[in-house]
Amino acid sequence: MTTPAHIPSAAAPAPTELVDAIIVGGGAAGLSAALMLGRSRRSVIVVDGGQPRNAPADGVHGFLSRDGIPPRELVRLGRAEVAAYGVLIVDAQISTAVRDDEGFMLTRTDGSTLRGRRLLIATGTADELPDIPGLRERYGRDALHCPYCHGWEVQDRVIGILGTDAQAAAHQAQLFRQLSERVVVLRNTAEAFGAEQRAAFTARGIEVVDGLVERLEVEDDRLVGVRLADGRTVRVDALAVAPVARVHAAAFAELGVQTQPHPAGAHYGDAIGVDAMGGTSVPGVWAAGDVTSLRPQVVQAAAAGAMAGAAMNADLVQDDVRRALAER
Repeated sequence: MTTPAHIPSAAAPAPTELVDAIIVGGGAAGLSAALMLGRSRRSVIVVDGGQPRNAPADGVHGFLSRDGIPPRELVRLGRAEVAAYGVLIVDAQISTAVRDDEGFMLTRTDGSTLRGRRLLIATGTADELPDIPGLRERYGRDALHCPYCHGWEVQDRVIGILGTDAQAAAHQAQLFRQLSERVVVLRNTAEAFGAEQRAAFTARGIEVVDGLVERLEVEDDRLVGVRLADGRTVRVDALAVAPVARVHAAAFAELGVQTQPHPAGAHYGDAIGVDAMGGTSVPGVWAAGDVTSLRPQVVQAAAAGAMAGAAMNADLVQDDVRRALAER
């Protein structure tokens, strides 16, 4: 990709030199932050472990102008854009992060180090799924989690809702009911639904089936139903699940970055707490994307990353002013 004519050509920083910002995570959040910082002529390194949460999905949806784009193609385009502004992409895993005199030192799993004045954690999450045979293999295909990401593709089919938490299942059922008149809630391990929830199901023609789900039924590489522990089979063409989100943040524990139960409820997983601009409780450290939010849409992760990148640049500017005054 050619460097845009309206900016000066910038060489990517060497991995061994102190840079303005290190971004750990090369998905939508991390690359959007890198774009904001790169356009502000900051030296930036993006460290990407190559394990995107949305890898099983066929396409990214709800992203204006990029609806349906394969996830890895979006990353490829994003990498090319930030590289044009001098951002260095490093394919690696981070094992530890510590503070040093000028900011932060990150150690890769091969033992080499990176140093940056500011740090953004955009490492995403891993989806912890119920231990049901066949579910992991179908996840991102006809086993789904988000009606906005995947709902259009399964409209008017028989959509099952896999219960693990009553509130989450009721919420998903009503959202997917907007896309199909044939929605069935498989209560599975969820607690009993309340009277108000059951009344809402009845009002919109949503069936509730009690019983534990034992496995998924697949024919010709297509989900056709679920088998219950009592031997019954319930037909479904798609299955909505509510995974538990587990953040990738162990490498940053020594800095004092802590995860906490998700604001939406502990049954949704954990998250890194941030302020409105993505700042964590640790000075100099920001976080953006799925590590901070239950909103799993790529466009929202990109927006959070852009906001955090701008906040990091503003903080660096303040530091530059302090240094300049000290040198007078």
